[in-house]
Amino acid sequence: MADQKGTNVPTSEVKETNGQVSGELTFEDKVIQKIIGIALEKVDGLLQVDGGFFSNMAERISNSDNVTNGIETEVGKEQVAVDLDVVVEYRKDAQKIYEQIKKVAAEQVKKMTHLDVVEVNVHIEDIKTKEEIEQDKKSDEKQSDNSDESDN
Repeated sequence: MADQKGTNVPTSEVKETNGQVSGELTFEDKVIQKIIGIALEKVDGLLQVDGGFFSNMAERISNSDNVTNGIETEVGKEQVAVDLDVVVEYRKDAQKIYEQIKKVAAEQVKKMTHLDVVEVNVHIEDIKTKEEIEQDKKSDEKQSDNSDESDN
């Protein structure tokens, strides 16, 4: 079979074409916060980021303000710094959870934005047992049901 080359434009022409297009890609802090908020759902032992249970993730995603609660970011042109306030599950390894948070946040931000996460600070506000989690979920569901009924 003959060595066939596609109809690719020579590299020098591509560079000239690319040189004619200018501009800048920037991200609002809330975009980076949302990426991180959604990515954190995968972290085992992480129950909440500033009050938002991951069991209610579908609700939180549809309400973009909630998914960013407890996540503060500083977004530069090439780098991101992140501060999180979280609640972790009782008897889980806090250091391991912290390492997972850093890994997931850095991977997803890099994948979607090409920005480097250079700092992740996590403040653990509380720990909860499985029983407390279930009680909180039931309480949240009752409040949600009552809210729905009063809206009608």
